[in-house]
Amino acid sequence: MAISASWDLQKSVFNSLVNDGALTVLLGGQSIFDDVPQRASYPYITFGQTSMRDWSTGTDGGKEHTVTLHVWSKGAGKNEVFEIINVICEKLHDSPLQLTDHHLINLRCEFSEARRTVDGEKIHGIVRYRAVTEPV
Repeated sequence: MAISASWDLQKSVFNSLVNDGALTVLLGGQSIFDDVPQRASYPYITFGQTSMRDWSTGTDGGKEHTVTLHVWSKGAGKNEVFEIINVICEKLHDSPLQLTDHHLINLRCEFSEARRTVDGEKIHGIVRYRAVTEPV
């Protein structure tokens, strides 16, 4: 049975990021999570909201995905978050990721931002991607 196109895409994004040396250095280790462990040290990246909608044509199946990554930092300013976002964007934008049961047509960074959290203690970065996949 084929796996979900969204899960297939998330696994590939995760593998690409966790294997990036520059990102590992900025994070102080492989700190990329779907479910954040208690007492995770900052900075780290989490997978946020994902959505998928039909992108089929009259003859071919396809899915359009929105994938959101969150960057969390306790840095004194936004620079740490901006550096991490920059590495993520360089790594993933138009990347030819290999999926298991799907073919990635494109992956584009559509949005990013950095802002201080309401408690004033953390910087929260958001990076949103749009991807299109087709079944193999």
